[in-house]
Amino acid sequence: MLEDGTIRMAQAVDAAGSPLDVACLLRLDQANRHGLIAGASGTGKTVTLKVMAEGFSQAGVPVFMADVKGDVTGMAQAADDANGKLAARAAELGAPGWAPAGCPVRQWDMLGGPGIPVRVTVSDMGPVLLARLLGLTEVQEGVLNVVFRVADDRGMLLIDLKDLRALLNYVGEHAKEFELEYGRVSPQSVGAILRALIAVEDQGGDVFFGEPALDLADWFACDEAGRGYVNLLNAAGLITSPQVYAMFLLWMLSELFETLPEVGDGDRPRFVFFFDEAHLLFDDMPKELVDRIVQVVKLIRSKGVGVYFITQSPSDIPDEVLAQLSNRIQHGLRAYTPAEQKTVRAAAAAFRANPDLDAEAALGEVGTGEALVSLLDEEGRPSVVQRAKVLPPECSMGAAPPETMAAALEAAAPLAAKYGQAIDRESAYELIAGERAAAAEADALAAEREALERERAAFEAQRAAEDAQAQKAAERERERLAKEAERARVAAAKEAERAAREAERQRAQAAKAASSVLGQIGREAGRQLVRGLFGALKR
Repeated sequence: MLEDGTIRMAQAVDAAGSPLDVACLLRLDQANRHGLIAGASGTGKTVTLKVMAEGFSQAGVPVFMADVKGDVTGMAQAADDANGKLAARAAELGAPGWAPAGCPVRQWDMLGGPGIPVRVTVSDMGPVLLARLLGLTEVQEGVLNVVFRVADDRGMLLIDLKDLRALLNYVGEHAKEFELEYGRVSPQSVGAILRALIAVEDQGGDVFFGEPALDLADWFACDEAGRGYVNLLNAAGLITSPQVYAMFLLWMLSELFETLPEVGDGDRPRFVFFFDEAHLLFDDMPKELVDRIVQVVKLIRSKGVGVYFITQSPSDIPDEVLAQLSNRIQHGLRAYTPAEQKTVRAAAAAFRANPDLDAEAALGEVGTGEALVSLLDEEGRPSVVQRAKVLPPECSMGAAPPETMAAALEAAAPLAAKYGQAIDRESAYELIAGERAAAAEADALAAEREALERERAAFEAQRAAEDAQAQKAAERERERLAKEAERARVAAAKEAERAAREAERQRAQAAKAASSVLGQIGREAGRQLVRGLFGALKR
């Protein structure tokens, strides 16, 4: 609960559990130095989380948290304290002003469930986080970087997974064209990335990636009473998709870092971010990405953002990140194996020592609702560790009934309208489809022109063949006529020769006949002459 610029988290107790006169107060002006809530299952981490979050809300600080088990929705409803036990416990722990009260809650959802839809574009996620989400090798991540560079250089938006799939295929098909400019893109790597996309789609990525994309400014809001909204991400189903969940939280953290202006240290944070199930963020995480997270955690403080990790054991978080978490609430740890005992010793050693408390022994003794607590003082120094009992939250410890969440969703109607309907505007998929359609149309026109050209060529070839055939026929006719003329000439010559011979023969015969007649005539004439002269005919 909020108390004079602090959030009363717990009250120190002795080994017997009796309250001491030492309050565990989380100072709002030190809350952006980040923190850790850790402990085994069932030790009270969620209750501690609710106490802290409602304190921020009461102070006008919006918060974000994931509802992994479905019980964080109880923040929307006042605690049920009909028997007065919660008020009595609060009074015992130094908070007599405790009173049941709910917080203004907005529920968000990434997988199409109840809540305001949350979407992120593929371009916003970027190749580094997306490669982590897809579980890519270094070589495959390099290919993904090439795909994003091609998209940027050609003005192709990557909004959803179909855009990414289309561009992967496009780059694979034109790998030779891109090789000199961007480097080699192997078909095997493209195929591996496409296969990895199937797994992400099965985890709900086809719903999560899209538009309208989430504007984090909508989370920086307070209600009419000045209380910060508690933004709950419905993660009950999402937790079965740990990669999508982890990458979304990392994207959100990086987006806050990239977009928020520097504000320095103020009297309270602008926003508080709770990473529940934090171990999912760091499982098999490459050192390069861990280094980036460390850098963001270090620098986001100056943006007025507090980051709190919630996990079962501090060993779930890399040491470089742990070193940045100054406000610590450590619930009980179970140590049954040598490795677990080592974790307990390390957790105890991380606190500023209290000469009146054996922290290592206490970690094995504290019960549900108890914890070892060390918070920053007004000078920014960690307080000595205290064994403490956590206050009960003023909101409900369990899940809120459906009608309460339905009312919260109705109150957020403007946001539901803003994000409710998915938008599929022109992006890489449409541009590539248009380019392919244009190419197909061009190919069809080229094929049509080629067919027409072939038809024209065939027609001209046929006409040329016909012309050649006609020319050959004419040549043959000329040859035939020439031969006939030659035969006629020869025949005429022969006929003329025959006629000449016949004429000659006839002349000869005529001459002979004439000669015979003339001789006869001459003879007759002579005989006549003789007879005329001599008076007698002589033969």
